[in-house]
Amino acid sequence: MSTPPPQLLTVEPHEAGWRLDLFLTHHFPQYSRTLIRNAVMNGGVCIDESTESQTSGKPSFRLQPGQNVRFTLPEIPHQSPQPEDIPLDILYEDEDLAVINKPADMIVHPSRGHWSGTLVSALAFKYAGQLSTTRGPLRPGIVHRLDRDTSGVILAAKNDTIHGKLAVLFEQHQIRKEYFALVIGNPHLDRDLIDAAIGRHPRVQEKMRVFPADDPDAKAAQTYYEVIKRYGRLTAIRCLPKTGRTHQIRVHLSHTGYPVLCDKAYGGNRTVTREQLLGLVPWSLTDEHPQGTVLLHRQALHAQRLTFIHPATGGELSVAAPLAADMQAVIDCLEQIKN
Repeated sequence: MSTPPPQLLTVEPHEAGWRLDLFLTHHFPQYSRTLIRNAVMNGGVCIDESTESQTSGKPSFRLQPGQNVRFTLPEIPHQSPQPEDIPLDILYEDEDLAVINKPADMIVHPSRGHWSGTLVSALAFKYAGQLSTTRGPLRPGIVHRLDRDTSGVILAAKNDTIHGKLAVLFEQHQIRKEYFALVIGNPHLDRDLIDAAIGRHPRVQEKMRVFPADDPDAKAAQTYYEVIKRYGRLTAIRCLPKTGRTHQIRVHLSHTGYPVLCDKAYGGNRTVTREQLLGLVPWSLTDEHPQGTVLLHRQALHAQRLTFIHPATGGELSVAAPLAADMQAVIDCLEQIKN
């Protein structure tokens, strides 16, 4: 495969201060951020026809308005998602879009080391040749994403026109996203708005963290939550994120002191067993070999509902996904204790 030709971009005023890697990811969404970072560090960028050390090879370089960025596009990996006959729980579909109930432990789109078993592969089999291509060959139909271990509603576009209109709705926060979560602890307030900027963790690449609001490496983020039911050690809550930052709900809840149950990255325990919930064995946040019947071993976070104005029909569409079986098993056990 031949190398794609270089691309020349000019930094617009509203892009002032952007990191170089985020600027390029924004303009070339068909490439992963990892692929772009590697291209930058390997000398694939020159700024204002200069490859001086202060700009060359630094993904974190801050851009200024009017600068010209010449980017040599990297080759997309030869591996590409292959259609796979993976059953899909389709909650709603029409000629323009489909709404899927994604199971936990399913990656949305391929990445290094995860080329099979993805939602993209399942969609490619189900809707061969009928998906949007806006985000490139690795992400056909994908408008937004869910973390691997988050279950629930996810939206796929069947053509580029609808994809573009849905992307605008997400960007303008006109798609209402509702999540259900089980958190460790008992929040002081029945409802609250968590307003805390989020950025990439400085030492752990896969994680995010809360930053001061004026930190240039962070983006504003708001999550509204309300308590549904209190179960002593655990609390069921509804979350309505106002923004869509990576890991936003998980980071915000951990920051407030109530991490999502079984969220290994942000302070939850590794697993939870029936015996732990019933008080028959000690509760542990780090036990890799729990005693008893494991009910949950992934973060207790479920994308429960999406509500938006359908770009083609103009009518409101609200689609909900039933609570995943593993999370329902925890709820059933907690209800048994209360009764």
